[in-house]
Amino acid sequence: LEIGTPCIKRNGIKLLETLRAKFPNNKILVDLKTADAGFYEAEPFFKAGADIVTVLGISDMGTIKGVIDVANKYGKKAQVDLINVADKAAVTKAVAAAGAHIIGVHTGLDQQAAGQTPFADLALVAGLNLGVEISVAGGVKAATAKQVVDAGATIVVAGAAIYGAADPAAAAAEITAIVHG
Repeated sequence: LEIGTPCIKRNGIKLLETLRAKFPNNKILVDLKTADAGFYEAEPFFKAGADIVTVLGISDMGTIKGVIDVANKYGKKAQVDLINVADKAAVTKAVAAAGAHIIGVHTGLDQQAAGQTPFADLALVAGLNLGVEISVAGGVKAATAKQVVDAGATIVVAGAAIYGAADPAAAAAEITAIVHG
C-alpha cells in the first residue's frame, strides 16, 4: 500500500495509523518526499508503522543519510526518489554507497502530462547493477508492467491505472498477476 504525497499531506500520520491497524500484514510506503531534516521527519512515520519512507534524491546527503539511518534503526527501508534529479547515475551511486535500500525511478504527474515515461531512467539505474532494489512509478499500467519488470524493476507502483479504472480491484489483480507472473 502506498500513501501518496498529497494524501499524507492532507491527512497526516493518523491515516498511516489507521491503515496499519486495518492492514497489519501489508507493507506500507509513505511517500513523504522528504527534503530536509530526514531523521526527524521520517522517524514518527516509522514509529507509526511505515515500512518504507521516501526521501528526495535532490536533498542534501545529510538529509538522505538521516532517513537511511532512521530506517535502519527501526528495521525498515528508505527509498531515494530520483524525481527531478539531473545526474541520476551519480546520485544513485552515492545513495547506494550511503546505504539506501530502494532507488525510486519516478516519473511525476507533471512529467507524464508532458509525455515522459520512466523507461530510459530505469534502464540507466538498472544498468548500474548496484544491488539495491529499484522501484518504478509513473504511468505504469497493465500494458507496460511486464516491460518494467523485464527492464530491472523489483518494485512496481501502479497508481492511476488502478484508482482510475472502472474496476480498481480487477485492475490491481491484473497488474499483480503480470508483475508476479
